[in-house]
Formats: sequence, C-alpha cells, structure tokens
Amino acid sequence: MTSSGAATEGHEAVALLERTRTAVDPELRSAVESLPAAMRGVALYHFGWAGADGIPAQGGSGRTGKAIRPALVLAAARSLGGDPRPAVRAAVAVELAHNFTLLHDDVIDEDPVRRHRATAWTVFGAPDAIVTGDAMLALALRLLAEDPHPASAAASVRLTSCVIELCAGQQADCAFESRDPHEVSLDECVAMATAKTGALLGASCALGALYAGAGPEEAEAVDAFGREAGLAFQLIDDLIGIWGDPDRTGKPAGADLAAHKKSLPVVAALASGTPAAEELAELYRSPLDAEGVRRAADAVERAGGRDWAQQEAAERMSRAVQQLSRAVPDLAAAGDLLSLAEFVTRRTR
Repeated sequence: MTSSGAATEGHEAVALLERTRTAVDPELRSAVESLPAAMRGVALYHFGWAGADGIPAQGGSGRTGKAIRPALVLAAARSLGGDPRPAVRAAVAVELAHNFTLLHDDVIDEDPVRRHRATAWTVFGAPDAIVTGDAMLALALRLLAEDPHPASAAASVRLTSCVIELCAGQQADCAFESRDPHEVSLDECVAMATAKTGALLGASCALGALYAGAGPEEAEAVDAFGREAGLAFQLIDDLIGIWGDPDRTGKPAGADLAAHKKSLPVVAALASGTPAAEELAELYRSPLDAEGVRRAADAVERAGGRDWAQQEAAERMSRAVQQLSRAVPDLAAAGDLLSLAEFVTRRTR
C-alpha cells in the first residue's frame, strides 16, 4: 500500500471510530450511570467523563479510548449484510468488558497513568477499582441478557467464554513475570497474547456477525479474523511499550521493560540465541533504572526482537484477511473491517 493509500485508510478508520463513539457513547454512559454511586464515580473518572471529585469533565466528552472493539462489532454486522443499529447494545457490552480488563490490568501492573492521567486505582484505591471493574463486566452481561434481539443469547455465551479466555491469558502473563527470562517460550507468549488480546477482538467481530444473522461458520471466520488482527495489534502494542513516545502514549518510555514484561518482542529476542539475548536475560534478572531500560531496548533490537515483531504483525494481518474471506468472499463489502485492522496495526500509540 502506498503512503497516500495508508493515509486515506487511516482517515477512513478515524471517521469510522468517531461515528462509533457517536452511536455507542449515549448507551455506554447510560449503563455506567446505572451503577451505585461509589462505583459510578470511579467509572465516570475512568472513562474521563468526570474528575476525581465527581465534577463533569470540561466538554463532557471524556477520554473513552479509541472504541476499536465496538467499531469492530458494528463493522462486522455491516460486512455480513446486517443493519448495525440493533448491534449497538452488543457494542456497548464489548466496550464495558474491555474496560473491566483495563481497570484490573492497571491494578495488577501497578500502572500509574492511563490516557495521560492518573489511573483509577491510584486515585480511588485498588479495592474500588477492582469492584468497579467487576460491576462493568456484570453490566455488559446484563445488557445482552435484557436485549430482545434473537442473537443476544448466543452473543452472551460467546462474550462470557471470551472473558474466561482473556482472564487465562492475563494469568499466564502474570505467571511469566516470576519465571527466568529463558524459561518462557515464544509459542507460550503467542498463546498468551492471543488469549489476552486476540480473543476479545475476535469476539467483537463474532458478535457483530451474530447480530447480522450470520451462521456459525461465518461467525467463526470473522472471529478468526479478529484474533489474527488482535495478535497483530498486540505485537504493535508491545513495540510501542518499548519504543513509544511518552508524549503520545501517555506512559513512561520503556515501561514494559522496566516492569520486566515478557512481551512478544522481548521473548523473540530472548529466543534468538544471540549474545544480545544473553545480555537481555542478564538485564532482566535485576531492577532496571533509566540506563538499564535503554540498554535492554537496545539488546531487544540487536537480538532481532523488533524486526521479528514487525514482520510477524504483517504475517498475522495477512492471515486475518484470509480468514475474513471465508465469511465475506467479496472483501469490498468488508471495507470497514479492513480499515480498522489496518489502522490498529499501523498506529504509533
């Protein structure tokens, strides 16, 4: 794709995300407003709709994220020939489930910043952040349970199964941290990332397909598309976690390295059998200051981790398109899905 083509596709994806926010935010806000007061305050802060004191954010729009997952729900419904409007509730459910994971992840990882401001747990305490995340997941499932759409029951089962899978991925990710750098295989790391990130993107696509009236084979095909695109997304996210610009990411440079995260580029580097891999393993066995983070990033690059992750992301996107063609033989009908996938794998933050 030419640079002008990529730019056009990027603009299309941004416009699609903005339309998704317009369609989804009112029902998302309504769901959050239904929470008991204390949890509602945490949730409104997390979404950027209010400050820690409960005062509404200026402009009221907040910092609710990019809406990639709800956009996938609506785009999948369109791609399978359905009307996306009845799928808005499913899109809201997916966004609530995603933010349940964010609240919990921030506590687990002890991240101080998200979306350029203090994380909810640092403001309200870990217990309140955790129970608010739990309530968000319950809200997601309630939305589907109350939805009269004929696909809602199947959608609820699929989302529930997905959440169990992504929790298993999170557990594996945490378990990796206590293992020696050379003990985590690349296959294990790929499986973890597929569960932790790919599963929810796949489920988002599958929910959209179900709401469009698609059959099981089509739903599985778009689920597989989302999973492959999700792994590409995670590969790029891991690269950003090492080399991203803090002014753009809202997080400190090299935060994943400082936390000794065994992300995909790191594990690929460790598995390279190079002198740089040994240097990286040794660095990972001790706390890393700013200079240590810089040296670790350099070692990952010299060991081939950065190149491998970029190439693997491209390969996973190729596989994603192959999977999508099983459900939508004429890929022109899936332009929105492809634009979103292209967008998330070309982003820099």
